[in-house]
Amino acid sequence: MGFGVSGWRLANAVSRLGQLGVVSGTALDVMLTRKLQDGDPAGDVRRALEHFPFPQVAKRIQDTYFVEGGLEVGASYKHVPMHTIEGSQEAAELCVVGNFVEVFLAKEGHAHPVGVNYLEKIQLPHLPSLYGAMLAGVSVVLMGAGIPLTVPGILDGLARHHEVEYPIVVTGADGEIEIVNVAFNPLSLMDGRCDQGILIRPDFYPIVGTESLASILLKRANGSIEGFIVESNMAGGHNAPPRGKGELSDSGEPIYGPRDNAKLAKFRDFGLPFWLAGSRGSPEGLQHALELGASGVQVGTAFGLCKESGLYPETRREIIQGVLSGHIRVFTDPHASPTGFPFKVADLPGSLSEQAVYEARRRICDIGFLRTPYRKADGGIGYRCSAEPVAAYVAKGGKEEDTVGSKCLCNALAADIGYPQRVKDGSLEKALVTMGDDLENVGRFCINGRADFSAADVISTILAKG
Repeated sequence: MGFGVSGWRLANAVSRLGQLGVVSGTALDVMLTRKLQDGDPAGDVRRALEHFPFPQVAKRIQDTYFVEGGLEVGASYKHVPMHTIEGSQEAAELCVVGNFVEVFLAKEGHAHPVGVNYLEKIQLPHLPSLYGAMLAGVSVVLMGAGIPLTVPGILDGLARHHEVEYPIVVTGADGEIEIVNVAFNPLSLMDGRCDQGILIRPDFYPIVGTESLASILLKRANGSIEGFIVESNMAGGHNAPPRGKGELSDSGEPIYGPRDNAKLAKFRDFGLPFWLAGSRGSPEGLQHALELGASGVQVGTAFGLCKESGLYPETRREIIQGVLSGHIRVFTDPHASPTGFPFKVADLPGSLSEQAVYEARRRICDIGFLRTPYRKADGGIGYRCSAEPVAAYVAKGGKEEDTVGSKCLCNALAADIGYPQRVKDGSLEKALVTMGDDLENVGRFCINGRADFSAADVISTILAKG
């Protein structure tokens, strides 16, 4: 639940109730700056900044982005530096601090563990993001949408404040793939001198769709893996592409078959705990998972619609009402995400799920998390995204057909949680809400017919005995 839907309030509420609350680690630098520019009305961000172990960094960020009382009506948010292989000190600091703030607030007021979730495909911010979460004492790191072979070793290194590297995929001028390492040195935050003790090394749970991917990780990862999240194609957000020819149904959705179902007997053989994800948010789903040998389930859609969710309240209630009235469903869009992975979209009126709204939006790429590096003809490295202006993407060597239906998830997901950018014509960026296939069953949490529910309602419902 990227871009703050699974934010610190939700993770805090879930962890307080004895489950593992997980914050989304995506775009926390952008969220940090937008909260500060909105005036941080409750003072939560500034309270967390007071606990950041490198005060000069926290002060620099607060002085740059905090706006007392919030931005003037009609103003746009300041842009933050986009992440590049070359990197910048400001971009790294914002990532470290943004992740620290989110995890710190999720852990505040209780002693239960908190996790953080990342997408492997968003590679460039990984190192400072992980370090910021670890500075705040994160207990578990989850990562999907890729093969994170080097993350276990990176966690080992960051726990000791060592310089670490992450392999970045770069598309060569000839279409071949090359690997370029990006580095991060924690000492850059400490004026070159480390006076911090060894950090807790969090457990690492890759999110996988098949036993073969889990086996690769166990054999080739450069450090320990403590468990797996086994996610089916019914889960929200990005889904793994189906194996085979990639055929589409009559409605235009990817067709999944038996080959796409994980063989859970193999996971039992691995001897590590695993949790099942994807339409498991029910008493029956949990019981079935336990019978299959899982340690439990991961739930996204139900928590994404509870009161503690970061989803904009009006949007959240509109989705619930739409589901209860039978007017909103989920579509697995094979083209929406610039990553090339199928992406589940709730057909919310007025959002980018509507073709007319999508076509009316002027293409722009001003956040850039889903840009991919490529090797330019002059040997330098450039960045492109299939959701950017078509002419710009093609000029960078991209294929025009890849731009068809591609949507700017960065701006849309920020709009989902109430931080839409105001564009040049004065309008606001539109939302694009992702939910899992289990959305149709959200009524099970609407106790006594109420179209609103809490994290506690979700947990008590799932844990209810039949």
